[in-house]
Amino acid sequence: MSDIKLSNVSKTFGTVSVIDDLTLTVHSGEFLVLLGPSGSGKTTILRMIAGLETIDKGTLEIGGHRCESLPPGQRQVAMVFQNYALYPHMSVSGNMAFGLENIGLGKAEIAARIAAAAKLLEMTSLLERYPAQLSGGQRQRVAIGRAIVKQPKAFLFDEPLSNLDAALRVRTRVELAQLHQRLKSTVVYVTHDQTEAMTLADRVVVLNNRHVEQIGTPMEIYHRPATRFVAGFVGSPAMNFIQVKTKLNGKKIGIVAPSGKWIALPGASNIKGDVELGIRPESINIVDRDADATGQVKIIERLGERTLLHVQLDKGPLIIVQDSGLSKLNINSPVKLKFNVSQISLFGPDGKSSLRSAASK
Repeated sequence: MSDIKLSNVSKTFGTVSVIDDLTLTVHSGEFLVLLGPSGSGKTTILRMIAGLETIDKGTLEIGGHRCESLPPGQRQVAMVFQNYALYPHMSVSGNMAFGLENIGLGKAEIAARIAAAAKLLEMTSLLERYPAQLSGGQRQRVAIGRAIVKQPKAFLFDEPLSNLDAALRVRTRVELAQLHQRLKSTVVYVTHDQTEAMTLADRVVVLNNRHVEQIGTPMEIYHRPATRFVAGFVGSPAMNFIQVKTKLNGKKIGIVAPSGKWIALPGASNIKGDVELGIRPESINIVDRDADATGQVKIIERLGERTLLHVQLDKGPLIIVQDSGLSKLNINSPVKLKFNVSQISLFGPDGKSSLRSAASK
């Protein structure tokens, strides 16, 4: 068992509160991503698990054992840093062996662990090279290999791909996913990149301003955002937001679309007055009639498999609509738009969702 449990954990630096009363469980074998903007506290959480930052209040358990007072070396976790943290004067093999030598592991065992990790990461031919002779992606593999040889209860990754170029980031992301499938290990992964979170995570913890906004699977986070912040932070491009009014039609609750049309919202509860409608670009269809909104195309982004249209609504803001890659629309083309009702979210003045997507329930 390699669960990680943080219970009522708080952390301050001087008078600044960084983490406030966090309770979180990372299940054994789970790939959990801490996602949020800079300053949201995600790296601090990781460092507290690793023992690189003290926990001011609360408890930490790793594998069923209390660990908040243990030094880093006794927590049986391995951390992979953003900047690789390799020793430049040591070979790849030396870097991977260093930590094991410090705990007095025998030479034969060290050699066996290094050979196994090198084979797993497909870098057997690199063992005698030095960091300066490696590419960024290869250095990151060495950092991961150094963690693997420790055979930890959990791996902690602190934005490990942020120093790589775009193409290498994609390739290394796939390698990390494959590595987790092979090792079945517990992983806590910190990133501000929502694409990494969506593609790697079993569950995502979205953090903002020292607290948890939402915890869920990637598709729950995407389709059923609990708050306006989550809706705007997750997704590329982000969710569109349109101010609308609610209206009761008989006993049915609905909203008045920008076109003036009333839209029934099954499952809506406790909504009234002005609310903010949230809808993703792919959930808006271009139609010939019965439109929920009308507007004019102002910007066109042709991305190959899809086209993103920036549409200025006649009665509303500038929004983004997804069309096919072969879209025939041009700048200043008038468009009629229809919303996929099952994919609508509504957010009240407090920023919390009062309506979740029916499609993903």
